[in-house]
Amino acid sequence: MRIVVGCDLEEFKAYYRELAQDKEWQGTFGFTEELGTSWERVLVESPSLLIVMRENNEIIGHLIWHESSTDEHRKDDPRDEEDKRILRKLAGGKKDLIELHEIWLRQKHRGKGYGKKLFEFFEDFIKKKGYESIVYYADHPAAITICRKRGWKEDYLAKEKWHVFYLSLNKCGI
Repeated sequence: MRIVVGCDLEEFKAYYRELAQDKEWQGTFGFTEELGTSWERVLVESPSLLIVMRENNEIIGHLIWHESSTDEHRKDDPRDEEDKRILRKLAGGKKDLIELHEIWLRQKHRGKGYGKKLFEFFEDFIKKKGYESIVYYADHPAAITICRKRGWKEDYLAKEKWHVFYLSLNKCGI
């Protein structure tokens, strides 16, 4: 298993289409449609926003991230008041942060510690890039468990039914 920053976009789109067709993905946020044109453009302009996990040269998992703030999801995409309140509380006044937008590991590769390794890699990668904090919205039990075990602060966005996790990279042992 190895983790790689960036990926050939056509290869990633083929992998993503495959995920959208798998029964394990039905009803899961983010995978009912193909990778949208706006995300394709973002990943072409900033390939390091995509991190893939490979085994035997096959993509078995991925994550997508972006710069964010407590006020906006992405530039010109304001957060609602409940979201802002939760983020301000978790971030303790910090405004700028990184959002772990999407993370997934193929079903047949779960239970091997790969999810934990992907989180470890991401936290270290973001800290080395000079960022101070990460936010992640989760509803998948495995991701929730990993964030809790890794010591991420937690709140709950009731309207969306998302667990909101926050990690200060200044306070963790990475």
